[in-house]
Amino acid sequence: MNIGSEVNPPVVHVALSGAEAPAQAVAELVPQLCLNEACFVLIFIPESLVGPAFEAAVSAHLSGVSVFGCTTAGQITPEGYATNTLLALSFPKAHFRCASRIIAPLNPLSIETISEDVRRLDAKFQKTANWNRLALTFADGLSRKEDLLMSALVTGLADIPVFGGSAGDGLEYRETFVLHNGRFTRDAALVLLLETDLDFVGIGFDHFLPTEKQLVITRAIADRRIAEEINGSPAAEEYARLVGCALEDLSPLVFAENPLLVRNNDAYHVRAIQEVLEGQTLSFLSAIDDGLLMTLGTGKEILRTMEEALDLHDGRGVAPEFILGFDCVLRRLEIEQKGMGAAVSEILRNARVLGFNTYGEQHHGVHVNQTFVGVAFFRPRRRELH
Repeated sequence: MNIGSEVNPPVVHVALSGAEAPAQAVAELVPQLCLNEACFVLIFIPESLVGPAFEAAVSAHLSGVSVFGCTTAGQITPEGYATNTLLALSFPKAHFRCASRIIAPLNPLSIETISEDVRRLDAKFQKTANWNRLALTFADGLSRKEDLLMSALVTGLADIPVFGGSAGDGLEYRETFVLHNGRFTRDAALVLLLETDLDFVGIGFDHFLPTEKQLVITRAIADRRIAEEINGSPAAEEYARLVGCALEDLSPLVFAENPLLVRNNDAYHVRAIQEVLEGQTLSFLSAIDDGLLMTLGTGKEILRTMEEALDLHDGRGVAPEFILGFDCVLRRLEIEQKGMGAAVSEILRNARVLGFNTYGEQHHGVHVNQTFVGVAFFRPRRRELH
């Protein structure tokens, strides 16, 4: 499948496979991709396909092209939300150039080392006149290091915008991987520095508003993102009281519908709860610490929020060629539990969104949760004047 038109060459090629065997799944991608024209291929991988057999299939069928990607908590295909579907995007040389870096391990993480490393990557990546630069990052979604990683990347890449998503593992939260040159790595992050002749704009939105209910993390294990106490009480017990449910009824859906927000200037960002641990402690998907002031959030209308946010046009009134999207798995969980999956898939399909469901999102130098982050790519005006 090509995203383009008969007049203009495709700006991305799309391939899908629902095969359960890794070798068959990768083989089915090849006829759908124009590999001789590819600068690089991004693959978003269901956790069921992870392993040496997948790596061997990539080596056998996609040799000669740079292959990157990560495991996911779901995919966003040309038809909308999907599960257990292998999704590949081939970015043609006509529109893209790429340099990559794998950062491993993430534990421990040195902001100074990573900043200098990506600064050198940018300096060595020869610039093309009138082309634009951006960076993509895909990180181990269980590393608990995305906040520090973003600080390092923003410091090192200066005015180059960075967008990304944390790798997932369905709803299992056991092990996540990034894929660099066809090889799986855990406790790692992938950085792709892209140059493109396409115009682009970053997107970031959620569907929550702050309530009047505020709380303080009074005891935390910061390096593990665990809250032991909220407002001086056991964390899970106090959270359940604030949202008005029984302690035993806490679930991923309750967390998705009642997020905790942190204020950053005039904006609020979600710090999502992952699960309840022993001792009524709460595990988070973003950084927390002692004394952190948080606000309980309440939902806005999901469908309208998404439809309005993805209704994008450039200065000529032209819609994007496609949107590379990173959508939090907790958003998808809430959407599907409320029976809105088909409606949201239609919105994603109409907006030409391609991407995956994440364990966290990176936007404007911040690691966030329960947010849609993306990059909308537009056909540049100068190519239409020929």
